[in-house]
Amino acid sequence: MATWHGCLFVLTVVTCPSAQRLDLLTPPAPEYAHSIRIDGDIILGGLFPVHSRGDRGAPCGELKKEKGIHRLEAMLFAIDLINKDPDLLPNVTLGARVLDTCSRDTYALEQSLTFVQALIERDPSDVRCASGEPPIFAKPDKIVGVIGASASSVSIMVANILRLFKIPQISYASTAPELSDNTRYDFFSRVVPPDSYQAQAMLDIVTAMGWNYVSTLASEGNYGESGVEAFVQISRETGGVCIAQSLKIPREPRPGEFDKIILRLLETPNARAVIMFANEDDIRRVLDAAKRNNQTGHFLWVGSDSWGSKISPVVQQEKVAEGAITILPKRASVDAFDRYFRSRSLSNNRRNVWFAEFWEENFGCKLGMHGKRLGSPKKCTGLEKIGRDSSYEQEGKVQFVMDAVYAMAHALHRMHRDLCSGYPGLCPRMSSVDGKELLGYIRNVSFNGSAKTPVTFNENGDAPGRYDIFQYQITNGSMAEYRVIGHWTDHLHLNMNAMQWASGVSSVPASVCSLPCRTGERKKVVKGVPCCWHCERCEGYHYQASEFTCQLCPYEQRPNRNRTSCQPIPIIKLEWHSPWAVVPVFIAILGILTTTFVIVTFVRYNDTPIVRASGREMSYVLLTGIFLCYIVTFPMIATPGVCACSFRRVFLGLGMCFSYAALLTKTNRIHRIFEQGQRSVAAPRFISPTSQLVITFSLISVQLTGVLVWFIADPPHTFVDYGYSILLMVTCTVYAIKTRGVPETFNEAKPIGFTMYTTCIIWLAFIPIFFGTSQSAERMYIQTTTLTMSLSLSASVSLGMLYMPKVYIIIFHPEQNVPKRKRSFKAIVTAATMSSKLSQLASERPNGEVKTELCENMDNSTPPTKTTYVSYTNHAI
Repeated sequence: MATWHGCLFVLTVVTCPSAQRLDLLTPPAPEYAHSIRIDGDIILGGLFPVHSRGDRGAPCGELKKEKGIHRLEAMLFAIDLINKDPDLLPNVTLGARVLDTCSRDTYALEQSLTFVQALIERDPSDVRCASGEPPIFAKPDKIVGVIGASASSVSIMVANILRLFKIPQISYASTAPELSDNTRYDFFSRVVPPDSYQAQAMLDIVTAMGWNYVSTLASEGNYGESGVEAFVQISRETGGVCIAQSLKIPREPRPGEFDKIILRLLETPNARAVIMFANEDDIRRVLDAAKRNNQTGHFLWVGSDSWGSKISPVVQQEKVAEGAITILPKRASVDAFDRYFRSRSLSNNRRNVWFAEFWEENFGCKLGMHGKRLGSPKKCTGLEKIGRDSSYEQEGKVQFVMDAVYAMAHALHRMHRDLCSGYPGLCPRMSSVDGKELLGYIRNVSFNGSAKTPVTFNENGDAPGRYDIFQYQITNGSMAEYRVIGHWTDHLHLNMNAMQWASGVSSVPASVCSLPCRTGERKKVVKGVPCCWHCERCEGYHYQASEFTCQLCPYEQRPNRNRTSCQPIPIIKLEWHSPWAVVPVFIAILGILTTTFVIVTFVRYNDTPIVRASGREMSYVLLTGIFLCYIVTFPMIATPGVCACSFRRVFLGLGMCFSYAALLTKTNRIHRIFEQGQRSVAAPRFISPTSQLVITFSLISVQLTGVLVWFIADPPHTFVDYGYSILLMVTCTVYAIKTRGVPETFNEAKPIGFTMYTTCIIWLAFIPIFFGTSQSAERMYIQTTTLTMSLSLSASVSLGMLYMPKVYIIIFHPEQNVPKRKRSFKAIVTAATMSSKLSQLASERPNGEVKTELCENMDNSTPPTKTTYVSYTNHAI
């Protein structure tokens, strides 16, 4: 009879006392033909994927020997142990109602309605019997709790139904993070950790491998999609790992779908690591597609617990699966179950309605004419033995199935102890178990499970995360096996030395978008992909401040060799023993000695005609400047410092300023005298020695004032300013050119001119040498030597041109250093003017004519054979 209850469609089995019924045309199939029922005081439901998903609309497919039969038998075995245990639920027998989910969530939902039939009220008025007698309803089993399901998608579908009827559920394999939501799945618990723990463990593995660029691959459904979502979310929160691609395998993949997936993964070839949350069928087909596309050894597979240590996904695909890292909740083989399962036979295991089908599948035979294995020529004898006539290995989730049953039993035991204290069997208070109350007992259980590991639940019903980490390795060239390489319990513990990759390589392959930058380079991250970057070297005076930035070194510091920090700039200076310093120092010392000798000679012969004719006061100023030009060589070569730089700044410009200020004053005085003489016999103003000193020191004071202001505005450093001295030098050269027509015997006009011409040539040569070597590695040596040599040469030219002839006469020809008769300023100017005119005539007439005219115009009283030193230093203004 079909009846509606709320939004649920429930099939209720109804029988009538007579043979005929009005509303049921044909008798139904036996009630338990597709389920297992074991009587007991308390009935537990069970959901197992006994069969795979069917094709072409069929609900169920092939039998699953391990994930179906092994797990189902683990539940029956656990119930047997509990019923035999006098200390656990004494005088209370556990029964079971086990259903096949056929690995499909919609089919499992239909099957699970069986668990809630006892909780649905029936309306007998809708059913009439032909005899008129009242109908008899088959009493359904009242399920107090459900063990299962396996797949997360199935558990989610079933949990939505069970929570409406307050039936607690404990899963042995569902790991989807979505099931941790206690507001939606409040009656759901599990003895396996959720995928959020698994995702964290897998992320820790990826990080430990040094991989930061990976792809993800998920089977469509709650398990795959939730697992990948958890991995992606944790990787974003943690940082350091980027997702190149996130691909999904459809529930019903079309032909060529897996080849397309492999080609999509190859679009990001640097992302060799592939994080897989997929069922074992999809894993097998992905590996097969990689093998077909000749990608053996390219991909680095990281599989979730759905891969674990299973053999079926890697059969005949060992090479392409080599190096795969898989994860599995920590488990141990239950030896007692192995003995139990090996002892199962057709005769002693009639309670399992699918065991005959398993027998045929396991031994490759057929059980009579009603057997389900088609086309098998071999007939089953019933004497076959598991583990002897067939291979056997305990399925990985057997431990967790038993732990789930025991968790339910421990919760019922404590509930019985609290509600039925001292009462044998079930007391009235437990005749109808309150599901919400039972849930509280489940969440508080704590015991050692079948593998001797603690079984507990947190507030969301999740078990703690404990995982073993495997790697699929090929040893001895052909033998393939899963090898334990570490474990994860809140933290990763990985034995890197135990790892082995394709072709026996021990070093970890790379799965990175960009290689690490070298020391001294910064990462320029690609927009939107933080794991991809370009490397840029920190240039110039920049150093690598962080992984992503270069910064300028502080003043007076430069980057070290690998540009990871700054270090003080070493003082590169001329050493006194260096050839670059020896020559300038030698010339300077020689110049100092010579200048000192000239000064001493002039002081000694201070009142002689030659010294007086040279202009004593201005000569001493000029010699002081020459002396300073030689002296400045020593602070220029000395170790840089405040004192040395101060001396450089003062004396470098001051020596030249003294020299050229004195020369400028001299040449200006001569020029003014002869310019005035052409217009008048009156002497020009400011030609006395005192006036000349005032003018000279006025010019020098400009330099000193500039240096003083410079000292105040900018403390001494290594840069030198010589602009004002050059101005004086150029001006002095201009006046030297203007006075080039002055008679040869009239003081020092022409020697000054030759001095300035030579000086200009020296400094014109200095400029290209000094500035042309600014990019040279030895520019400091070249520029310093060039500057000191130019100063010394300028001083030497002045000393040699202006004073060495005078010293020669003073020392070696004292007879010429005698007083001559004095002439008036008018006579001096007249003589100079006549000499100028004669010079002009000399360029227009033959030598004889000039000589005749010269003799006629010269004063007969002037001795023609001797050089006359004319002194005009005593004329007043």
